[in-house]
Amino acid sequence: MVGVWTIAGTLSPLPAPARLDLVAAPVAAALRSLPDAARLAVAEIDPALADTAEFCAHYGSPLEASANCVVVAGKRGETVRYAACVVLATTRADVNGVVRRRLDARKASFAPMDDAVSLSGMEYGGITPIGLPGDWPVLLSPEVAAAPELVIGSGIRGSKLLVPGEVLAKLPGAEVVEGLAR
Repeated sequence: MVGVWTIAGTLSPLPAPARLDLVAAPVAAALRSLPDAARLAVAEIDPALADTAEFCAHYGSPLEASANCVVVAGKRGETVRYAACVVLATTRADVNGVVRRRLDARKASFAPMDDAVSLSGMEYGGITPIGLPGDWPVLLSPEVAAAPELVIGSGIRGSKLLVPGEVLAKLPGAEVVEGLAR
């Protein structure tokens, strides 16, 4: 698949399994056991340009082909449940409605940055659904699951992964959730 990514812009995608040095440790571990890992590519980027809007503008990758992964913390009493939500960059996750109900939480919000980073083992601004803790649901909007190709984080700010949405839909704990994105 490397070399045929229509969303790569000026990136130089390489087979992800061959460049595990370009992803966070939990992502590398997940890629080693992911049946579809050969369908993923990784591209090195300037870490200062990792935020979606700056990344797309600089590298010529379409915003509508970028997906963001956010960590949400849902709380009921003293119990906190985490989930990853993956939505297209042109939308937002319905944290207070759909995600809160899915987590059976009284209150849901974006997880504090320190918690998201320490629990995921990934860098803020690079968190990706691949390699997250096994007990976290990975909630995908239908648009993400159906996308032929997406740019997502790699667990670090210095690279991006290119992945078909159907590969994300097969991740452990993945659920396609209607109404997730607004």
